[in-house]
Amino acid sequence: MAWVYLFIAGIFETVWAASMKYTEGFTKLWPSLVTIGAMLISVSLLSVALKTIPIGMGYAVWTGIGAAGTVVVGILLFKEPVQMFRIICLVLIIAGIVGLKFTSEH
Repeated sequence: MAWVYLFIAGIFETVWAASMKYTEGFTKLWPSLVTIGAMLISVSLLSVALKTIPIGMGYAVWTGIGAAGTVVVGILLFKEPVQMFRIICLVLIIAGIVGLKFTSEH
């Protein structure tokens, strides 16, 4: 179950990173509340997951999911460029996450 919590925490990391774009430096109320709420959920779920997942593994997977998710959101929502090298790097991040999961003893 810890891996499920970790995955959801990574999704919420993507949510807060993407929603921060709309806060305009935390000057807009609703986007700021969404961002802060998603941060709290993300870190809380990470904390629960780290009760059983080793810290190095958990943190790396959490940030990897957040980073990869944010790249995808940037492409889809913010019209960031889709370039072959960026896609290759995204695949490498995902491969690293999968590799860490499969080398975990949990």
